[in-house]
Amino acid sequence: MPVDPQAPSARSVPPGGVGALSVLRRIATRPRPNPDQQTCDMCTEPITDDHRHVVDIQSRQLMCTCRGCGLLFTAEAANQRYRAVPDRYLSFPDFELPEAGWDSLDIPVGLAFFFSSSVLGRVVAFYPGPAGVAESELGLAAWSDVLEANPELTVLSDDVEALLVRGADHDHEAHCFLVPIDACYELAGRLRTVWRGFDGGQDARAVIEDFFATVAARSRAVGRQVGA
Repeated sequence: MPVDPQAPSARSVPPGGVGALSVLRRIATRPRPNPDQQTCDMCTEPITDDHRHVVDIQSRQLMCTCRGCGLLFTAEAANQRYRAVPDRYLSFPDFELPEAGWDSLDIPVGLAFFFSSSVLGRVVAFYPGPAGVAESELGLAAWSDVLEANPELTVLSDDVEALLVRGADHDHEAHCFLVPIDACYELAGRLRTVWRGFDGGQDARAVIEDFFATVAARSRAVGRQVGA
């Protein structure tokens, strides 16, 4: 799976613990990997294209991992530097974000993804472009307004999930999906190869339509609770 085109993969050793010690033993005893074979960024175990990802929450880098290493970092409450990316897709059919609300977020294009950084203690916004992804200076008040209008969005997990939002325009209403963070980097990587001009052009719009259709098909709908 493609990852952030601007972020090279990092080869790191997981923090202390029994599981980490087993990884270290595997590293010490494993023969040198085939350079043509993609390997785990933690233990050099060969991996396939449908491998898992782990987030280094300090550097915001995605690491390609084998199943064993990925399972070491699945505990959401764990106070650790690395966290496994889950495979949860949610849609929010009651999502509300008028054009004026989107404009208040100061996103220069009609698409962005938002994730909560536990290191920074705030929500960070990114949007696609010809150079990959760019970070936006997200106003706290503007994002608070979005959450107040859409309380169901608070299910977002820090660091490993993102809210993929498409702003309203003359063709469609605003849409929001909760997706694994690596899905956003996959979309950014695909868009980088076809993006033309300021708004991406026709090819970029086709990629976005296809991606959103795939996400919608995988997502479980989460409605707004009565009285929320």
